[in-house]
Amino acid sequence: MMPQPDAVAALLRTALEDPETAWSMGSFGAIAEFMRDPDEGFADITDGRLGLVTRRGGLALKPIPGLRPIAYETAVSSGWNHAVALCLPEDACAMSGRTVITELGQDDEALRAEDRAGILFDLGLGLLAVDACVRTSDPDTIACLRSGLGRPLFELGNPVGPRLVTLSPHRVFLTRIGRVEVFSAIPGPSETSPEGPHTHVLPKLLRASRTHAATTPIPDGFVPCGALHPAHPYKDALGQRIPFVRERHDAFQRLLEIWGDPELLGIKRATDDAREHADIRTARPRFVQAARRIAEVQASHLRGDVVDIPMTDTDDEERGHT
Repeated sequence: MMPQPDAVAALLRTALEDPETAWSMGSFGAIAEFMRDPDEGFADITDGRLGLVTRRGGLALKPIPGLRPIAYETAVSSGWNHAVALCLPEDACAMSGRTVITELGQDDEALRAEDRAGILFDLGLGLLAVDACVRTSDPDTIACLRSGLGRPLFELGNPVGPRLVTLSPHRVFLTRIGRVEVFSAIPGPSETSPEGPHTHVLPKLLRASRTHAATTPIPDGFVPCGALHPAHPYKDALGQRIPFVRERHDAFQRLLEIWGDPELLGIKRATDDAREHADIRTARPRFVQAARRIAEVQASHLRGDVVDIPMTDTDDEERGHT
């Protein structure tokens, strides 16, 4: 059953009020992330959209009919990840699907008034549920982007690709349910992503043409347009291990109760013997196995007998961060 719109809007508002919740919009291999520090100043979006903006980036959400939150956990080498995917039916999620750099004109829906005169360019990544764009008012950056119009971003000889990092225009990722804007500079090849809002565009992963990682238990017929990422029990905002926080664990289990897959939740709750003999009717085997593994690891954390396991790059696979 589709959730009630008021319940979805309440979930989004509550998450927006929590500075420990991060957000993302995008697809496998191309994603924009928004997060803020607890003491960081921000302004609310006041044009009817839900959202907020800081000096480093911003987020606007449109809880349109058909939006379905799906809370899930995925098994990773260090334990588990969790998120609430914001999904639309496959026939309702599609954006432009452009495959070449395209000039779109002024960004009238920019989160800040001073950015609405900026020119928006679709990078032409050909993704189903997101248009990955950049925005700029800088004449040199506009000229560079116009020199690559009508060509794929990663085409050999396209002048845009080699200069995009240096020019660092605003990144604007657009979906049917809203947008994420990132104002901070794009890190160079030898640099790491900034601690705040940032983007990832990874050509190797884009070639897989997936809307999400295979480890993410999204129901058939739905496509994630974005996600909210509540605080994790054993990881901080930078992904570094911290002592297990029971309150964070319990908070996400409550989200699973409301927005999760009942069958996978039942597998987690069952005793060891019942898990092995459960009558699984709809969940795919790999998700069943992951639920069992997560239940075991979480039980170990709750007992306090977990040894420190190093974090690895593959821990963020479902967000396209490999």
